[in-house]
Amino acid sequence: MAPRTQTGSGRLSQGLLLLWALLGTGLCHAGAEVEGFGQDTRTSPPVAVFNWTAQLVEETYTNITQKCWEVFVDLMRNVTASELCEWKVISRPYSLLQACLEGWADHLRYGYPNALAEQYIFQSHHRYFHNCTLEHQVYFDPPEDVLLAMIIAPICLIPFLVTLVIWRSKDGKAQP
Repeated sequence: MAPRTQTGSGRLSQGLLLLWALLGTGLCHAGAEVEGFGQDTRTSPPVAVFNWTAQLVEETYTNITQKCWEVFVDLMRNVTASELCEWKVISRPYSLLQACLEGWADHLRYGYPNALAEQYIFQSHHRYFHNCTLEHQVYFDPPEDVLLAMIIAPICLIPFLVTLVIWRSKDGKAQP
């Protein structure tokens, strides 16, 4: 049965990348022959059990993140210098880099964010986006507590001013 792919998720490419990494590190022995299992159907071939040590996981993650970086650099070759600060253009390569780093960390149970992933993110900013500045100031909403005070203060001030006007007009003297 052919593997199913989800559009845009990159699961197939991640699976192929993991297979490549495992073949490259010698964990998968595709050419190994199983001997000693003849006609007897009650026995089954031994199952390989991998003890993923922290060092092996770190080495595997290091190799995979290097491939993630190489894919990102390859995608960024198609971006011109004038387009480097346009989010519409760089969002796909940047998001793929982040998803690759995070997805493989999650798959290997390595933990994310981690120092290696942060290093690649910082490297991408230093290499490609260091000249991106805001052309105009972006305004943000104030924090909720400040916003609430700005709304409630005038509401509380109105009854006080109405009371003051009524109290000042009750002294009985005609105002000219």
